[in-house]
Amino acid sequence: MEFIATLAGLLLATQLVAHLCRRVEIPEVIGQILVGIIAGPALLNWVHLNSMMNEFQEIGVIILMFIAGLESDLSLLKKYLKPAVVVAIVGVVVPIAIMAPASYFFGFTTLESIFIGVIFSATSVSISVAVLREFKRLDSREGATILGAAVADDIIGVILLSIMISVVNQAEGKTGGQPLWAVLLLQVLFFGGTYLVVKWLAPYMMHLSERLLTVASPSVMAMIICLGMAALADYVGLSGAVGSFFAGIAVANTHRKETINRSFIPIGYAMFIPLFFVSVGLNMRIDRLNESFVFVIVMTILACLTKLVGCGTGAYLSGFNFNSSYVVGSGMIARGEMALITAQIGYQAHLLSSMYYSDVITVIIVATVLAPFILKHALVKANEVTE
Repeated sequence: MEFIATLAGLLLATQLVAHLCRRVEIPEVIGQILVGIIAGPALLNWVHLNSMMNEFQEIGVIILMFIAGLESDLSLLKKYLKPAVVVAIVGVVVPIAIMAPASYFFGFTTLESIFIGVIFSATSVSISVAVLREFKRLDSREGATILGAAVADDIIGVILLSIMISVVNQAEGKTGGQPLWAVLLLQVLFFGGTYLVVKWLAPYMMHLSERLLTVASPSVMAMIICLGMAALADYVGLSGAVGSFFAGIAVANTHRKETINRSFIPIGYAMFIPLFFVSVGLNMRIDRLNESFVFVIVMTILACLTKLVGCGTGAYLSGFNFNSSYVVGSGMIARGEMALITAQIGYQAHLLSSMYYSDVITVIIVATVLAPFILKHALVKANEVTE
């Protein structure tokens, strides 16, 4: 019952803090992350990440990205596919080109430096999605580009991570696991299968759900599609968030879109999504802050600027005006769970030493906390121009 009591306390805290954030016009996700920082190991040390909390926050990411896919305008995603790819490529190249040499300057090995660049090439739009939803800009061309670019740079980042792990395993003489070509082939097959799910399987399953004599059968079937695609994406080496995002797009392609959206928002925001944002704060550590203060400050600034300038430049080159490019660039700053997952996988694969792992996590957290403020400023500025 201790875990249940902890959940009740965290949910109460997130509700109160989110209310206060709304009153002072701050994105509520900031308050939820701060709950994790204050209650977690960074300050009061009352709450710790455990296996149950990890499962809950992972479901939160999956549901949040499913809702993002559900609310995405597929025609807009198709229309802005080209700028999304350009934004993604520039948004991967710039962080690696700048943050890898910066890490090397701080004394990291060549391999660790490249890996840090790969970590910060990742983008987590979970937080950006929450802010875009607040401003009702998720289905705008900027929102569509951000979502498309995030998916594309997630794929690029996973490929780079797979290559690095394969190189390390080969150097250490490890034979376990699948070869790189097999991993990449599975990922290609996943995206091929995703097209079939969007086009035929999801509409058929949603139609079938209407014939079932069970309570809320369309919502249950949508949840099956969501969790199934998330699990499949994870199996082929991608993030479960990628699978659930495409699951949302698939369900949005049916006439049950509005019904499913109305049912998933209470499911997600009643428990799982706030706990995801709390878990981001719970990852914060300050035990080495005195030693690594300069590193954290410099790398946080670079983490923000490389995505803001890199992705913003990609958007500008794709025909967006300055303010729209600012929105796209700021929407790609947050690293969140994608960077945390990449860092964790790389750490387990010995791409990063335990001494510096917490420092990198701190940079991810700080950059993620700053991202909604920058995005909100960009959205307000863009709204002022259009009014």
